[in-house]
Amino acid sequence: MIDRTCFVRSSIIAMAVLSSASAPAFAAPVKTIVLVHGAWVDGSGWKAVYETLTRDGYDVTLVQEPLTSFQDDVAATKRILDLQRGPVILVGHSYGGSVITEVGTHPKVAGLVYIAAHAPDVGENESELGKRMPSAVQKQPGAIKTTPDGFTFLDRAAFPEDFAADLPREQAEFEARAQILTSAKVFTTPLTAAAWRTKPSWAIVAGADMMINPDLEKWYYARAHSHTTMVPGASHSVYESHPKEVAAVIEDAAKRASP
Repeated sequence: MIDRTCFVRSSIIAMAVLSSASAPAFAAPVKTIVLVHGAWVDGSGWKAVYETLTRDGYDVTLVQEPLTSFQDDVAATKRILDLQRGPVILVGHSYGGSVITEVGTHPKVAGLVYIAAHAPDVGENESELGKRMPSAVQKQPGAIKTTPDGFTFLDRAAFPEDFAADLPREQAEFEARAQILTSAKVFTTPLTAAAWRTKPSWAIVAGADMMINPDLEKWYYARAHSHTTMVPGASHSVYESHPKEVAAVIEDAAKRASP
């Protein structure tokens, strides 16, 4: 005879195993972050954000863009993405926002974070978009200088107020002297991809940004349906002056983006 007790017990165990196998697993948080700087600066400005993220257990890599052309900067970022082992949260500041928008369609990118950054659409470029809502710097004649061979930099005397008003004066003056001259072409190259159309995004608006009009930042992020945080009184260097707030937004993206 069939042992009914044993049969029932085996059936229950089999059903439990089947149910467990078919239940959806909760996605693990993304643990890899790639940071992309903007024009005229380098990756060292991310140091305080990097320290917070690494202390919290994230694997963080910084892209050092050559700033010689938009294509070169996209290639430099893609090269770093290719080296990552798992899904990535891709973060861009300022012009770096255009770069992550273009390269963010990379299959390893799980989410985008814009820090006082541009976020153009396909066929757009940040120079033309900036003219729609000019920043304080765009209204200052001579604030942006151009070399005879087409490379740009910010007026060194104006840099502390224009780019980094909420940083210690000595630090801002050093950064003014350490600028990486940036090809003027990077600002006028139209995008061929817009990753925010297919990837979730998070963003920070710098409330006192003089380099990018805060209203333009809000417009970008509303269009992209980004999870947006305002940092009142923050300059364009918000990633340096408010690293805890910036790191918190990046970590929120890492926890909520699906790999």
